[in-house]
Order: sequence, then structure tokens, then C-alpha cells
Amino acid sequence: MKIVIDPQAAKWMESVLNVKEGDGVRFRVRYGGHSTIQPGFSLGLSVEQPENVVAIEQHNGRLYFVRDDDAWYFDGRDLYVDYLNDEDGVDYRIE
Repeated sequence: MKIVIDPQAAKWMESVLNVKEGDGVRFRVRYGGHSTIQPGFSLGLSVEQPENVVAIEQHNGRLYFVRDDDAWYFDGRDLYVDYLNDEDGVDYRIE
């Protein structure tokens, strides 16, 4: 699996999560919400240092990652994080 993050999406996450250079942003599975691939689950974000990483991407000195214990959610697919200009937020695509 790989993570592909739009540069505008990375800037949005940096701002909203107050992520500093050297910090990590984890894409984590959470119970509830909406998903196109895993009903009853969705993705959440948390600021933490990477460990047991299955996929990682770097932008502006920040690390965006998925841990191995959340890999089941993606079912071997890649994560794309897009910026939504109209909504000033991000959208996740799993392909």
C-alpha cells in the first residue's frame, strides 16, 4: 500500500492539527462513520510518532503514516488524500 497526499491537503492537516516539523500524522481506523470499503468504520487522524508503519509519506518535514494494525482496513489498496477547496477540508479515496 502507498499514501498519496495532495500538497494542499497536507497544508490543511498541518494547520488544523497544529502539526510541527518532525511530527507524525497517523491515519487510524475508527469505529463508526462512513466508508466505501469497510462498512461501520472510517478514518480518523491523530498526531503521534510513527511506529510499526506499513505505509508512510513525507510532506514539509511531517510524516503521514498508517500503522500495521490498521492495514486490514485498506485491504491492500492505496490511500489518496485530496484537498476539497469548496469545503476547506480533505477527502479520502481508497483505490
